[in-house]
Amino acid sequence: MTTPGTGIGALSVRPLDPLKDAELLHGWVTHPKSAFWMMGDARLEDVERAYMEIAADEHHDAYLGLHDGVPAFLMERYDPAHRELVGLYPPEPGDVGMHFLVAPTDTPVHGFTRAVITAVMAHLFTDPATTRVVVEPDVDNKAVHALNEAVGFLPERVISKPEKRALLGFCTRERFTAATGVSV
Repeated sequence: MTTPGTGIGALSVRPLDPLKDAELLHGWVTHPKSAFWMMGDARLEDVERAYMEIAADEHHDAYLGLHDGVPAFLMERYDPAHRELVGLYPPEPGDVGMHFLVAPTDTPVHGFTRAVITAVMAHLFTDPATTRVVVEPDVDNKAVHALNEAVGFLPERVISKPEKRALLGFCTRERFTAATGVSV
């Protein structure tokens, strides 16, 4: 998938290999810039275990995102009727939960994170069964709230999860297309 009109280059995803990719992910999720990922103290074995559990879970998937073929971001897709948001909102058919993490870098590229979230959303909406994407970022993660709104998310309300207070938000295919101009 290429992100139209960004000049960023080609963004693609492949299934995450929990063992092969764990060392790379460990560096990303434990970096101080990834504080909202809540794995700052994780050991390599913890990261391997967490992504092995996701790989074995029929309601949760993880993908390694590539920028021009080089690992650059992490994407997770989950079924909110079975993971993350069970009992916190009434899920609708076609709801898909999403997390994403851009690899920390000392040389950020202007517009890259927005291109990544746009590509992640386009990827999720390529599945015709997906009618709405659901997110639940930490209420204090102002940067991701702005990104979510830029691709069409509407924040609904603050919810309490065991690990954080989160801003529940939703984005339909139509809102995504209206916000980004990307037709899926």
